[in-house]
Amino acid sequence: MKDAKEALRQAALDYHALPTPGKLSVELTTPAQTQEDLSLAYSPGVAEPVREIARDPDAAYQYTGKGNLVAVISNGSAILGLGNLGPLASKPVMEGKSLLFKRFADINSVDIEVEAKSPERFIETVSAIANTFGGINLEDIKAPECFHIEEALIERCPVPVFHDDQHGTAIVTVAGMLNALEIQGKKIEDVRMVCLGAGAAATACCKLLLAAGAKKEQITMLDSRGVIHSGRTDINAYKGEWARDTEMRTLDDAIEGADVFLGVSGPDLLSAEQLRRMAPQPVVFACSNPSPEIAPELAHSVRDDLIMATGRSDYPNQVNNVLCFPFIFRGALDVRAVRINEDMKLAAIEAIRKIAHLPVPDAVREGYGGIELGLGPDYILPKPTDPRLLPEVAAAVARAAVDSGAARLPYPDHYPLEAI
Repeated sequence: MKDAKEALRQAALDYHALPTPGKLSVELTTPAQTQEDLSLAYSPGVAEPVREIARDPDAAYQYTGKGNLVAVISNGSAILGLGNLGPLASKPVMEGKSLLFKRFADINSVDIEVEAKSPERFIETVSAIANTFGGINLEDIKAPECFHIEEALIERCPVPVFHDDQHGTAIVTVAGMLNALEIQGKKIEDVRMVCLGAGAAATACCKLLLAAGAKKEQITMLDSRGVIHSGRTDINAYKGEWARDTEMRTLDDAIEGADVFLGVSGPDLLSAEQLRRMAPQPVVFACSNPSPEIAPELAHSVRDDLIMATGRSDYPNQVNNVLCFPFIFRGALDVRAVRINEDMKLAAIEAIRKIAHLPVPDAVREGYGGIELGLGPDYILPKPTDPRLLPEVAAAVARAAVDSGAARLPYPDHYPLEAI
């Protein structure tokens, strides 16, 4: 095992260092060979689009790459599962996110790592440069600061702002949850849920579960000190929204008879005994990465009526944000949305959920060793390589943006898109 981990470590370092450091480069989209080319690209020709944009700021979408450019921005305060390691250390992650934007939705992206000692300084910095881009993807910002940061930037920025750790995770989680509950013969409005974790992802997941039909009084949220209940005085306003008037105090109390366990907390926090005490046909989303709240091998040895998802790619039912964020931005950019609202998120959920109901293309199955894939306990979400994600999710998001009034352009004539 040690040799395998060392081999993976070295492979990852080599991948990022060779043959050229990093994962991104800049390419030209126009000729730059002749004197005439250069005179058009820069002085004196560049003065003409400058004048047009000065007259009409929307002309920037016609004469620059703004409309297909997303900034991936972090302060490095919550990098993956590694914690607050600072902005510079987050750069490989932000470059990786930019790689995914290009690979899955042909969106150009640039990573920006902000040295900011306070949320206010971060907000000022990002809002000052926001108009350079068509959209902003916030990443790896710790809670509770991330809530205030996103809320402020949505208000101050003229382009859509999306904190993927919150909303991308929530969209994919809810899509998978709806399919899992359907397979288990349960309805979201009837089930009792336990959410272990009270950070950015947990809060966003629970809010979107409510929008999808869950009942707030049926959700019990826990942080590191136990159940978030109305008698606690040690919780911030964001956690306070989930405080219940209940006698439950521990996970042991909350898990009894629960239909759903959602873990966005840490490794090995759900025991086999606690899993045994859940309701028949339980749904367990153990999303802590890289080590889930309960190991799938242990969980399946305890319950044979279980549907389980994790954040890992080496188990079935991976909750993977790449199922959503490239395509949400694709749809938002193509109708020039001013925000990514709840209607757009719900549209993305439904599109992702429905793809898992469809026959899986042969090319996707072959990419996963030729195994049979179809809606069931081991397949509640599409695979990231499914070519239908781009056309279906982007179209659903674009249509929802137009219908909800968030779009500045009509539904695109060139939709549905072709898969990359």
